[in-house]
Amino acid sequence: MQLLRQYAALPERFSTPLQSRPFKAPAIIALNEPLATALGLSPEWLKSPAGLSFLSHGLRPDGLPPVAMAYAGHQFGHFVPSLGDGRAMLVGEVMDAHGKLWDLHLKGSGPTPFSRRGDGRAALGPVLREYSVSEAMAALGIPTTRALAALTTGENVLRETLVPGGVIARIASSHVRVGTFQYFAARGDQEALRILVDHVIERIYPELTNSPNRALALLETVVKRQAKLVAQWMLVGFIHGVMNTDNMSIAGETIDFGPCAFLDAYDPGKVFSFIDQNGRYAYGQQPDMALWNLGRFAETLLPFIDKDTDNAVKIATETLARFDDVFGEAYLSGWRQKLGLNTEQKADTTLISRLLTLMHRDEADFTRTFRQLCNVAQTGDTSGFLSLFKDQAAAGIWLQDWQQRLTMDGMSAEDRAQAMKAVNPRIIPRNHQIEAAITAAVGGNYEPFHRLTEALSHPFDDADDGFDQPPAQHERVQNTFCGT
Repeated sequence: MQLLRQYAALPERFSTPLQSRPFKAPAIIALNEPLATALGLSPEWLKSPAGLSFLSHGLRPDGLPPVAMAYAGHQFGHFVPSLGDGRAMLVGEVMDAHGKLWDLHLKGSGPTPFSRRGDGRAALGPVLREYSVSEAMAALGIPTTRALAALTTGENVLRETLVPGGVIARIASSHVRVGTFQYFAARGDQEALRILVDHVIERIYPELTNSPNRALALLETVVKRQAKLVAQWMLVGFIHGVMNTDNMSIAGETIDFGPCAFLDAYDPGKVFSFIDQNGRYAYGQQPDMALWNLGRFAETLLPFIDKDTDNAVKIATETLARFDDVFGEAYLSGWRQKLGLNTEQKADTTLISRLLTLMHRDEADFTRTFRQLCNVAQTGDTSGFLSLFKDQAAAGIWLQDWQQRLTMDGMSAEDRAQAMKAVNPRIIPRNHQIEAAITAAVGGNYEPFHRLTEALSHPFDDADDGFDQPPAQHERVQNTFCGT
């Protein structure tokens, strides 16, 4: 195992060393052995007492301390100048077989100087939610942090009641966020910002090293990454739920799965997060909110884009304006793939819009609609698709128009169906199924969690496991909560 301390070696104002505190009786619930092996981490060692100490409270074999990273952030539009890792720690960077560095980060590991009167721990439920959903996102091909392990701590934490405590060990290309840049910009610390730009380029974007304007090149790259990422979220019905600037990764990966959820019935205004009372981060708002966050990122880089502030603003604004083009291209291309269209026609946007309007009006299930469309493409049987709509006549008219559109593409029915099944998952992390798995786990039964997580690792495969079923009326999850 090659374990570095690259971020921790930056000047001391970037992070705070932590004294790791052992838990009473840590135990592994889930260990991602293929991921561990890819990172050069021995699964057997991770299961040993030393490995448990490493995964649960960040005790490094070399004895060097983990750190809590400093950052700020806009939370629901309100700027907080100091947030930081309040219940997390960066243990260090692990180098995989290809020479790529990955952060190893623990959540729920105890209080830090940034805990803001919190206990710094995590309840078991949010740990299992992040493990399941982050690994599902990876299986769906969406850039994301990855779950290395989920553990119980052998201790209870007090939330509304006493509940079992947990820790998640996760990896990411980086845990630097928009809020990290905001932390130093708020303090007028241009030296730190310059160091941070250099660190991010060296660590994540080495292809930008020789750019004549490194800050501008970084902004351009992050804008493109985030635009493509949010398009991918939208195409599977994912709602992040808490898109604050401290939850936007500079690496363009999905990070922090607190109140996240997936659409059942299609609704662009859908909000699950209990704390998002005004719908700021509703499903359909996510592209706009990503661009808003990127605007805050651009503000931190202005002094390095151009010494003339007015010119820097002009250049940054032009760069941000490209978000819509990148997002729109990725979004439309993704919809064409979901509908099995392998050529481009101007009327495609109308065809897509009509379907979404029907789905919204009839509360059609997002995931099942497109998976059933795969079956129509393969067999010609329209009954499963039409059964998802209240107004089957209107859905039938759309279906005829879609089938007519397919005649413009020279593609066999079997090839089209297989291409569609490769982008339209059969299963997603349904909110009610995750909650059921968490409820069982809190009661000591981890089998439902393991069954669900295993199924989610093959989201495009055909199977008869019941995980593709939408919730019954009594199973519908109305609210999700942050894991604080």
